[in-house]
Amino acid sequence: SGSYETLMVSKLLIAWGLVVLCVVIHAIGVDSAVRWLPYPASVAPQFWRDTWFSIRLAGWIVLLHRIEITTWALFYARTDAVADLQSALYFSAVTYTTTGYGDVVLPEEWRLVGAIEALTGILMCGWSTGFFFAVVTRMLLNRRIDS
Repeated sequence: SGSYETLMVSKLLIAWGLVVLCVVIHAIGVDSAVRWLPYPASVAPQFWRDTWFSIRLAGWIVLLHRIEITTWALFYARTDAVADLQSALYFSAVTYTTTGYGDVVLPEEWRLVGAIEALTGILMCGWSTGFFFAVVTRMLLNRRIDS
């Protein structure tokens, strides 16, 4: 029993490290978006410019999630928790997004790590949603101020 508990604690510490890595990736990505995707505050609203801005921001956010999903997948593939990198990427994507088809599963000793990935995905998606909402809110407030 003691060795099982030690093994479980070590896997949870590894999962915690992956959570931390995802938070760092997301923080860097959101900070970068704030720096190089600034919404032009003093320009009158234009549909296509605003739409293109939203498309670029959404694309950037999706890229951040893809990097985070790949981080988990590389871990699964490297530890042989999943058969190959393609399966690991697929498993990680459906776990991170909480789609959870169940056609690819982790071995019993790694299942709790998969659950932590799902919680991380929920958290990172929530952060992205909040960020996107804040940006759109600023766009709408700038329209009121400029008009």
